[in-house]
Amino acid sequence: MLEMRKYAIGTDIGGSHISCAVIDLEQKAVVKDSFATQKVNNQASSEEVLGNWASALSQSIQKIDRNQLAGIGFAMPGPFDYANGIALFTHEVAKFEKLYGINVTEALKEKLGLNRESDVRFMNDASAFAVGEAWLGKAADAGRSVSITLGTGFGSAFVDGGVPVVERDDVPKMGCVWHLPFEDGIADDSFSTRWFIRRYAEISGHPASGVKEIAERVASDSSAKEVFKEFGQNLGEFLGPWLKKFNAQVLVIGGNVSGAYNLFGGYFEEKLREQGVSTSISISGLMEDAALVGSARMFEPAFWNEIKPLLAKM
Repeated sequence: MLEMRKYAIGTDIGGSHISCAVIDLEQKAVVKDSFATQKVNNQASSEEVLGNWASALSQSIQKIDRNQLAGIGFAMPGPFDYANGIALFTHEVAKFEKLYGINVTEALKEKLGLNRESDVRFMNDASAFAVGEAWLGKAADAGRSVSITLGTGFGSAFVDGGVPVVERDDVPKMGCVWHLPFEDGIADDSFSTRWFIRRYAEISGHPASGVKEIAERVASDSSAKEVFKEFGQNLGEFLGPWLKKFNAQVLVIGGNVSGAYNLFGGYFEEKLREQGVSTSISISGLMEDAALVGSARMFEPAFWNEIKPLLAKM
């Protein structure tokens, strides 16, 4: 029987960058000097995008003995065929359209010169974040956890026993909440950066470039304060029933907007209490590393056996 290889590369694909690092599967830790990141033009040709990805990955691989590399795990946004490693990005998502239909697994294996023993695997990015938190983060001691990321979009995943739940009566369709109806649209419209910018302009009549700028105005601007209050109350009203239904012990919050939790968290938690929700709330400590850790865990054999059948449903 082949001995398990010690290292995996965890990779997070963002809209404008790639970040990756070596994860020591035995020590369950990020190899700190192995972190690499590179800017990526998501409108570039497939050759340029894949070349940028390969360049960053090569920097991390150089930090270890290649013979100890189990493979590369990707935390990848959708739409993507996670089971087969094929990109399905279209003009509707306005990123990486030139990759459409390309087998990313084969392309990267060729560019990186990986042998048969080093695989390339993919998981939804929100699921990878949640897996990382459940394995080595704030949800490590919880049987059931929900993790969300608040930023450009509204990422979410439900985890039971360390494994994402994508089909069950106590979770929404696809095991995430971004697509569920809320107010006049879907949840992603109300719990993302663009909501803050739009809502602040509606209340104040002034533009803002992002959540950070609005947060900086809270002390002297009642409209800014009101936006965070409304956001917290809405988030609590929306998430409360699902946290209760899933019986989540912990909710982990990540993403850029989590940095402003002190401005909306009180309103959020008050709304949860009103609904009788007892889930404890934690702000991610791993942050960007959570997705790296979660994607690399696909090279832990026992975990891979559990998650492999779920990839086609993400």
